[in-house]
Order: sequence, then structure tokens, then C-alpha cells
Amino acid sequence: RYVLVHDGARPFVSPEVISRVLEGVKKTGACVPVVPPADTVRDDEHTLDRSGLHLVQTPQGFRTDILAMAYEDAKGSRFEGTDDASYVEQLGVTVSMVEGDPANRKMTTKEDMPMQVRAGTGFDVHRFGEAAEDSVITIGGVKIPYERPLLAHSDGDVLTHAIMDAVLGACGLGDIGEAFPDTDPAYEGADSVGLLKTCGEMIREKGYVVSNIDATIIGQEPKFMPYKRDMERILAEALGLPADRINIKATTTEKLGFTGRKEGLAAEAVCLVKGV
Repeated sequence: RYVLVHDGARPFVSPEVISRVLEGVKKTGACVPVVPPADTVRDDEHTLDRSGLHLVQTPQGFRTDILAMAYEDAKGSRFEGTDDASYVEQLGVTVSMVEGDPANRKMTTKEDMPMQVRAGTGFDVHRFGEAAEDSVITIGGVKIPYERPLLAHSDGDVLTHAIMDAVLGACGLGDIGEAFPDTDPAYEGADSVGLLKTCGEMIREKGYVVSNIDATIIGQEPKFMPYKRDMERILAEALGLPADRINIKATTTEKLGFTGRKEGLAAEAVCLVKGV
């Protein structure tokens, strides 16, 4: 009995808008969703009172017989409307209105597209060396006492390395091996958090900033959860972000694999960046 007509160029329509239109058309026979104009509106001569103006969205809902008659009438009269509701109004049918949604935007030109967002992933592994007295490992910029150090050209910060790869990858800038090669003596024992800060500067030069990061440390030992908040704070500061934009998790592999055998640590990360 009813038909809803929707623009394919409005990909963000919500179930709530669809439901409101459907309820409206059941009551009145013709219904459209509308939002108030945000800008001042003029005709050729005057500024219009926008309190009585509405921007019409889709889906537009109609009783099927009414819409079919509107199409036939327009064909005979050669009337050219701007949307389906205008054809129905040409029949003398009143079109009711329900609340639309500002997010239900129409993507007509490139400028209508929402902010560009890109994603990147990172993964890194470092193995443990021999036990050493007063040994510490650096994870997420935090020094954690552990009986065996991590072997690496830099400071072995497996978590920060995974995040760096995710940040660079999101912007098509390769990986940390390309940006900071382990064949370069300048990076021997380098502070990985400092390198992460450089990664942030690199993506800003391309017109992006980090939106958020979700990362996981994978290892049987040591326990990382007591250090999680400090890691999030340090990594966020390096990228110029609020601490709640970085989420760090830790998990074991139930004693399976090289991490389960305590041979090393791994980390993975996902990063979302947005254009500025």
C-alpha cells in the first residue's frame, strides 16, 4: 500500500527517519522528512524568514496509488517537479512533514563528502635475551622490571613499534623499517616514543592527525596491566592527543607459541587517522 522513495546519494539515512516517514504516510498518505535550514536564505530580492522554511530529505513516503496517479498526471501535463513530493502536491494532495536528520546528508559533490578517514594496522615482535641483573624492558614508553631484556636495534619497545607502523600505514608512508632503518647507527638504542612523535609529525605533513589507536600487547610475562594508564598517557602525549584516544590491552596466549614459551613479546595495533 505504501512506497518510500530514497536518494541513493544519501547513504547515512537512519532506521529512525525511515520509521517516522512510514508512520507519517500511514496517517496522511504523503509524508517527507525535513530539517531546518542552518544558513540564511534569500530569494532574488529579500532575506526570507527561515523559521517557516524546511529542507526536504528522503525517503519520501506515499500511498502507492497516490504516487502512481501523480506520475501519470505529470506525464500528461509535462510538469517537471524537483522531487516526488512536488508531483504529489501538483495533484492537490497535502504532503505532511516529520523530523529528518542532519546526518542524512546528500552526497552530490566531492565537497559534500565527510572528513576523509583512513585506517592502518601494525604488528611487531621482539625476542628476549639472556637473564641479566637489574634488567628492565620498555613497553609503551614505560620501563618495567623483568629478568630478561628485549633484543632490538632500538629500545625494543614492541608496543610503540606496532603503533608506529599503524600510524605510518594509515597514511601510506610505509613502515618503521623504511622510516627508521635498523642499518642506520643513528637509531641504535633510540627512544621509540621519540620516534613515534616523529611519525605524528610525518602524517601531519600529509594533512592527517591521529583520531584514535587500539593496541594489544601479547605475552605470557610480565604483567602489563598495572602500567596500562601510564602507557596510554605517554603515547598520547607523543602524538598530541588526549589520553582517552589511546586504548592499550594485554593478553597471554595460554602458554602457546613463542610468546607462551616466554621467548619474546608481540604487539598489534589499529590506528584511525582523519584529514585536517
